[in-house]
Amino acid sequence: MTRALVDHLSQFVSERRLQLFDTVLNMRTRYMTVVLEDIYQPHNASAVLRSCECFGIQDIHIIENKNEYHINPDVVMGSTKWLSINRYNQFDDNTANTLRDLKTKGYRLVATSPHKKSADLRDFDTTRGKFALLFGTELKGLSPLALDMADEFIRIPMTGFTESLNISVTAAICIHHLTSILHRDNSISWHLTDEEKQEIKLDWLRNSIRKSHLIEKAFLEQFQKNKKEF
Repeated sequence: MTRALVDHLSQFVSERRLQLFDTVLNMRTRYMTVVLEDIYQPHNASAVLRSCECFGIQDIHIIENKNEYHINPDVVMGSTKWLSINRYNQFDDNTANTLRDLKTKGYRLVATSPHKKSADLRDFDTTRGKFALLFGTELKGLSPLALDMADEFIRIPMTGFTESLNISVTAAICIHHLTSILHRDNSISWHLTDEEKQEIKLDWLRNSIRKSHLIEKAFLEQFQKNKKEF
């Protein structure tokens, strides 16, 4: 059904747009994902999402414990409609549930931290399996629970007096560095599956077509009608 819907909705966008979808999807990945824990500054959180979209990270996980996530439209520049954003805000402490879920799905939890036990970003091994980069607040960083549940720790090497960067800068550097490694390494299966590409493409078509829900409803009604006739 997904493929049939994609084929139908594809009639309502230009061939150039469809080609662009396919080109971008070929560089998208779920091998690497990003987790934002309790980010309270809209500018920084939005800048991270923009970096994720620019460098091909499809899934973003946003943990809302004390702080509700807000988008700054002037910063994201429309990037959110191309991302799969998962928000966790049902419990008093959503960190444990989010990170356990990612571990269950096979992700290594990699905390970004300037502490001594953190490894140099340049030494991080991308070949050991898919991974989730964890980023915390500007003021306190990641929570003790997130740090305790992390499997690995990385830091960006610096030579100045200041020991840490703005979160949006940190995320951009890490994401660009690690996706560049993935793109050069043919031994890692970092691409989306064909099924994943179809599902994401369907979402993109829905977001690109005016009143797509009405077009989709008419298609499904006709589909069910034809099915009954046979």
